[in-house]
Amino acid sequence: MTNKYKPQKSYGLNDPLLHTDHAAPKTRRDFLRQGFISGTGSVLGGSIFSLFANPQAAIAAVSSDLLGLADDIRPNEANASDVCKIGEVTGSKIPFICFDLAGGANIAGSNVIVGQGLGQENFLSTAGYSKMGLPGDIIPGLSDTTLAGTMRNASDGNFVNSQLGLKFHSDSAMLTGILEKFTSITPGLVDGAVIPARSDNDTSNNTHNPMYGIARAGAVGGVATLIGSRSSESGGNSMAPPMLIDPTLRPTKVDRPTDVTGMVDVGDLTAILSSPEDVTAVMESMARISHKKIKQSAPNINATKDEVIRDLIRCGYLKSTDIADRFAGREVNPDDRNATTPEIVSDNGGIFTEAEFDGEGEFRKTASVMKMVIDGHAGAGTIAMGGFDYHTGDRSTGEARDLRVGRCIGACLEYAAKRNTKLMIYVYSDGSVASNGILDNSPGGRGKGNWTGDNSSTACSYFLVFNPNGNITTFANTGLIDPRQIGSYSANGSVVTSATPAANNVNLLVNTVLANYMALNGDIANFATTFPNHGLGDFEKMVSFNPLA
Repeated sequence: MTNKYKPQKSYGLNDPLLHTDHAAPKTRRDFLRQGFISGTGSVLGGSIFSLFANPQAAIAAVSSDLLGLADDIRPNEANASDVCKIGEVTGSKIPFICFDLAGGANIAGSNVIVGQGLGQENFLSTAGYSKMGLPGDIIPGLSDTTLAGTMRNASDGNFVNSQLGLKFHSDSAMLTGILEKFTSITPGLVDGAVIPARSDNDTSNNTHNPMYGIARAGAVGGVATLIGSRSSESGGNSMAPPMLIDPTLRPTKVDRPTDVTGMVDVGDLTAILSSPEDVTAVMESMARISHKKIKQSAPNINATKDEVIRDLIRCGYLKSTDIADRFAGREVNPDDRNATTPEIVSDNGGIFTEAEFDGEGEFRKTASVMKMVIDGHAGAGTIAMGGFDYHTGDRSTGEARDLRVGRCIGACLEYAAKRNTKLMIYVYSDGSVASNGILDNSPGGRGKGNWTGDNSSTACSYFLVFNPNGNITTFANTGLIDPRQIGSYSANGSVVTSATPAANNVNLLVNTVLANYMALNGDIANFATTFPNHGLGDFEKMVSFNPLA
């Protein structure tokens, strides 16, 4: 693991990445992937969300006469709570969070173990793993008797760690970060699968983002259906498949505390009235008065465009009343250090310490989105993180950024464990990187191969599933030899593009994720009708796990 090569000076964790072989950044996505800006997310959540033992089963108690306005709003609809979509959601699907790593991160080999056609432990050649940044003396499958103590994580004896079900390299920076935050890990509660699949390097044009499909599969939230840390159509860096986009579900951008307080703001009433019940009563009265006036003017309202406006006004008042009932007088702040048992930010048992939360924007963003999604107030969320275009001629830059995203993933898993809630996490990036085999022996480089260029042939995505009830089992009708690997690599470390429909088509990669999401929810029988042009053929053969009981 030694040589005379001296890598260039590594970049700091938040330094922008400059490449002579890349054009100067012009768009926000260019700035994101090269780390000039962060994929910021807002501070969401707060003590109100913690009042519910099971947040997804909670329901608001707006006065029944207001909910009875349905006959006037939409005579053919069941009730106003359905028409106007108010109240907490009941019976939603598994919460879903995706990490969009802008720039082309390394996932395969050095982080998640990948293999040939028989699965993760059908190991590649030494040259194949070298391309993925692993020197020959720490490649998966090799006995680690003498080097096990130098790895950051426990090993199965062959540089493979299987603590998460899905196998990682025992020196994986992502795994190290996950295990730092996911302290509630118990065998059988978490598993996952890697999906070898090419995608274009350094471009937002990859249709990686599955959020609209997740919503179509039934994920909903009590405040918003979808949220994302960028003001893009997908909520992240990569695009969403055009055939899945529903403009009515465009993700709500959340990148600062005021965005969230704005969602549940009842104006100056909380300053005038000390009682939350009084705030709700005033809002209900406003809704009744407004409804009466609108109804009186109905004969003079045009039945087309004006009718729609009338409905929107009525629903607006009902939604405001509902928000007042659920949130008035309660602090909406994830950084609730004065709570009896602060779950997220605390120097005594919190997921993030106060210094971490105060000093790292990516942690604040992750805490915000995970709380919103896991508590059931959003159906799914995208966390876009920049600076993963890290083929900088060293290894330490990429290791530091992989470690940080690992901590963010682990925080989501830990919060799901604290809330006793199922969770699916999906991690993807636009393209990937490769090593020329020259090693970075600096403390941060850990004797691994320098990242020296973009390489889409080493790309992949992966998902993790958490089930607080345990019992994550292999899907009954799967065609996968190893349920933890959907596809394969050649011995020399390149995606086998003929292995699955998803291997060379990002749209079908998204559909593969959607099929697995529906299977986890027990809805796989509805996949073909929900996504009639899925393009996966015998899609059940690409599903990893049974429904989460």
